[in-house]
Amino acid sequence: MTAPARTRTSADLIRAEEPVLAHNYHPLPVVVARAEGTWVEDVEGRRYLDMLAGYSALNFGHRHPALVEAAHRQLDRLTLTSRAFHNDRLAEFAERLAALTGLDMVLPMNTGAEAVESAIKVARKWAYEVKGVPADRATIVVAADNFHGRTTTIVSFSTDETARAGFGPFMPGFRIVPYNDLAALEAAVDETTAAVLIEPIQGEAGVVIPDDGYLTGVRELTRRRGCLFVADEIQSGLGRTGRTLAVEHEGVVPDVLLLGKALGGGIVPVSAVVARRDVLAVLRPGSHGSTFGGNPLAAAVGTAVVSLLETGEFQARAASLGGVLRDGLTGLVGRGVVGFRARGLWAGVDVDPAVGTGREIGERLLAEGVLVKDTHGSTIRLAPPLTITEEELGMALGALGRVVGG
Repeated sequence: MTAPARTRTSADLIRAEEPVLAHNYHPLPVVVARAEGTWVEDVEGRRYLDMLAGYSALNFGHRHPALVEAAHRQLDRLTLTSRAFHNDRLAEFAERLAALTGLDMVLPMNTGAEAVESAIKVARKWAYEVKGVPADRATIVVAADNFHGRTTTIVSFSTDETARAGFGPFMPGFRIVPYNDLAALEAAVDETTAAVLIEPIQGEAGVVIPDDGYLTGVRELTRRRGCLFVADEIQSGLGRTGRTLAVEHEGVVPDVLLLGKALGGGIVPVSAVVARRDVLAVLRPGSHGSTFGGNPLAAAVGTAVVSLLETGEFQARAASLGGVLRDGLTGLVGRGVVGFRARGLWAGVDVDPAVGTGREIGERLLAEGVLVKDTHGSTIRLAPPLTITEEELGMALGALGRVVGG
């Protein structure tokens, strides 16, 4: 008889990746095999509390029953038509997403970077056709320390040299100003400006929250100077901050909204450009597209995501438990934590460099059964699923206290 195949251990699988996978990531040494809700399990059966939630792609937790059911139901019917034909799921998805966000029209795409790239194209075309900017002269103003994706266009206006190094020549047409600086923004906008593209909260930079009034100022400035306000809510949107959108904390409605990550429920890649009708009207057949954008499976899952958000339950949970998170982090300041920024269930935590780097803190928390991800220096990000319980949140904060406080 043939001997049964040996089950590969976590160490085996990590070693097996080394020669065959490009080394564009440096994951923590855990191999996830199963997951449900806020918990994941590795190959050996060890359980971990997920405090990253796929960079907010898993806002509703792993395998949320309503989202899994929507995916299963659609898998039995139709998965892809391409946009060469209509499909019976796309209209409802677009209708309900537009209503949820208070905007008019939807351009469905797949990944967050695709949504950003699409918005750049739309903003430029709008500048030429509607604003009257001379051909090939349109500019877009962005903020330093931004993170909008990793395509060659997007890294052209990144200030992170790790993301840029070796990928030039870079695309012109972008002006970079300091984040949270309305005076610098005002100075950068001129008659060639198509749009101001910012994150309402900068995620990759360490959950950097602007001063009260900044988003209102951006909205007023762009309206007054005749350019578009493009809000990248790919990480901050869809319940994460205690509101459906982070811009809602200041009652602001952008001209163009970028969504992704959680829009696919952690099941399929789904992103969207949601905008005013007159802005997206610049697109005509052949000017832009995506084979998988708006596919029936994505539309079915995306509609189920919108259904969850329409109840307001997840926004309320993020707001309520966000207070618990803030209180817990406040208690750690001076005990290994030097500061933090938090809104809803999202926080950037600055650990005393003497205690360890962000990577080292992540490794120590892994040993405690908690998964987080570092960002720059000694900063870690906390972004648990919005389904987390107060008890689970307490467990994570307790583990963090042990790791940073000794």
